[in-house]
Amino acid sequence: MIKKIEHLGIAVESIKESLPVFESLLDSKSYKTEIVESEFVKTAFIHIGESKIELVEATHQNSAIAKFLNKHRSGFHHLAFDVDNIEEEITRLESEGFKFIHSSPKQGADNKRIAFLHPKSTNGILIELCQEI
Repeated sequence: MIKKIEHLGIAVESIKESLPVFESLLDSKSYKTEIVESEFVKTAFIHIGESKIELVEATHQNSAIAKFLNKHRSGFHHLAFDVDNIEEEITRLESEGFKFIHSSPKQGADNKRIAFLHPKSTNGILIELCQEI
């Protein structure tokens, strides 16, 4: 079951340059930055109410974020939903005809198990499912 919007992912060229802008805009400090080796990204999270903003920077030129930035520049990248049980949600959504980039959950940032739906099955929006570990 989808519980809430977990975060909005924003692709940025540089967290070092972008983080002060978002901290000032949101009047909130980042509570965490981390490297997610499997995705070749560096992330920074800022709370905003019950949700978060995730800034995502590429750490490798062949990462999905680097490819996105080469094509689109900085901006909205993905919408993430918090779910109770990620395996059940994957099964439910696949039965509804949605396609996944990876249909088995993997380790993501901020102590989450994640799975991304393919934008071709979600009207062009990259959707991430997140479950707290």
